[in-house]
Amino acid sequence: MAESPQLLSPPVAENTRAAFCIPILLGLLTSGLLDFCFPVAGPLKSWQPFLAWIALVPLLAGLLNERSAAHPRYLRRAALTGYLCGVLWYVLNCYWIDRTMHLYGGVSPLGSAGILILFSAVLGLYFGVFGLLTAFFRRRFGLASALILAPFLWSALELAAARITSVPWDQLGYSQIDNLWLTRLAPWTGVYGISFVLVAANALLTAALLIPARRTRMVSAVIALVFALILQCGSFVHIPPAPTSATAVLLQDNLSVDRDNSWVGQVYDQQTHAWVPLWNRNIDRFLAASEQPCTPYYPGLPQTGLHLVQPAGCSSQTPISLIAWPEAPSPFRGWDPRFTSAMAALTQLTGATAVSGNIAAGVVTGSAGVPAYAEFNSATVFAPNGEQIGRYDKIHLVPFGEFVPYRRLFFFAHHLTQQLGDFGRGTQRFAFPTADGHSFSVFICYESVFADEVRQFVRNDAQVLVNISDDGWYGNTSAPWQHLDMTRMRAVENRRWLLLDTNNGVTAAIDPRGRVTQSAPRHIFTSLAVKYGYRTDVTFYTRYGDLFAYLCSAIVILAFGLSLRRRASSDH
Repeated sequence: MAESPQLLSPPVAENTRAAFCIPILLGLLTSGLLDFCFPVAGPLKSWQPFLAWIALVPLLAGLLNERSAAHPRYLRRAALTGYLCGVLWYVLNCYWIDRTMHLYGGVSPLGSAGILILFSAVLGLYFGVFGLLTAFFRRRFGLASALILAPFLWSALELAAARITSVPWDQLGYSQIDNLWLTRLAPWTGVYGISFVLVAANALLTAALLIPARRTRMVSAVIALVFALILQCGSFVHIPPAPTSATAVLLQDNLSVDRDNSWVGQVYDQQTHAWVPLWNRNIDRFLAASEQPCTPYYPGLPQTGLHLVQPAGCSSQTPISLIAWPEAPSPFRGWDPRFTSAMAALTQLTGATAVSGNIAAGVVTGSAGVPAYAEFNSATVFAPNGEQIGRYDKIHLVPFGEFVPYRRLFFFAHHLTQQLGDFGRGTQRFAFPTADGHSFSVFICYESVFADEVRQFVRNDAQVLVNISDDGWYGNTSAPWQHLDMTRMRAVENRRWLLLDTNNGVTAAIDPRGRVTQSAPRHIFTSLAVKYGYRTDVTFYTRYGDLFAYLCSAIVILAFGLSLRRRASSDH
């Protein structure tokens, strides 16, 4: 006897709910796994990069399994699955935005949480597009083709995040910064090539779960596991240290971002029993620390169990080629003669070239071509003879931190934070001479996450790179460590030594393989004397930039076009 419709409806409803809920839950699992692929309130642990090989498997399995694909609203639900995965991932990975806006920006707890949610809701759209197009390719071309196209699509969307919304934060390839085998791709493809390999391995593992043919599943699983295990061994490879030929001193001034650092007034000197200007007291301390060519250092990352060591073969007579003072909430202004005199005295005493973060002034072209006064977040360079020889004005400004985008739309933005700046945008990248006859370029703060921009400095003949940054805004969160790893990738892509000078840490020397060779303790006033070298070779990535990511984008566009053509043919 046939079963009644009433008896059939509960199982159908249950299957419908499962087809809707299970992919979303799997996507949220991917969010958690992705978060642990990157630093979490400290340096990256040795086990964390392993998760990058499997982190996307739950999301891909949820998007591409047979039950999901058979659902009448498949594409819509795939987009929702990807989107929710992305939103949660950004909330977990960038939770420090909430802390930064609340503790240092003066935003209420509710407001700072809302900013984090809005930030994640916008950037989560890239994951939503990934879910939608992956499902779309599954429906048009089948499971195998969708899996093959997944790494191309992922790399294309990482490029879109860098170019459209300008937030290429913690792209998947950064999880392998300590993998000396995989990072060999970076001088050719940038970080996008590493992301591509990781997503390809995730797709192979997903194939082992979903492809109907048992033999194909087993082959896919074996290939993926062997592939991942062999490549991950690159995290345990040790190669000789990169050669060094010069010494730099990096000042870590540890100025608090939530205190007044104007240095106005006087302070009582216990030694001389006299009142002295606060400016003089602080400048003298800065100068004394900057003249030290021999300082204790960690032979790697701080907070990893390493002990401070004293440099060998170093003396007070060791020549210093370069001195860097970081971007910081300091009172340094390019038009202040006290600042320029202090820097001139430092360079004349040490015979080094010096670069310092400061606020500078200049003229920009305003509306209707009318010249207008502007202030810049700058790095000013002084020659060994004390002469000011140039200035780099920050080009890639932080939205709502250093400028207000779409000013008419966000007319209320000046009230979002107490610390909002409104700087002019620089237009030129320079290479400056070091004291020993070589060249360096300096860029500021989070400009280091924009690979295609940093390579322009090397194309302008920079033989060593310097990044000055105020990481004090991040507090004791994962952000300083995330920033460090992304900065390290810039050294690898361009095969350059990179000197990272921060306000409160991590201050470090990074070799052309991306290894931290020396670093200073965080949250203290100190200076770090580092050994580094110069290079003049130009990598494929330095010369051609994001060519690999654009090729991935072209393949995705081509596949999308073919799928539309196939649909049009089937309609006829």
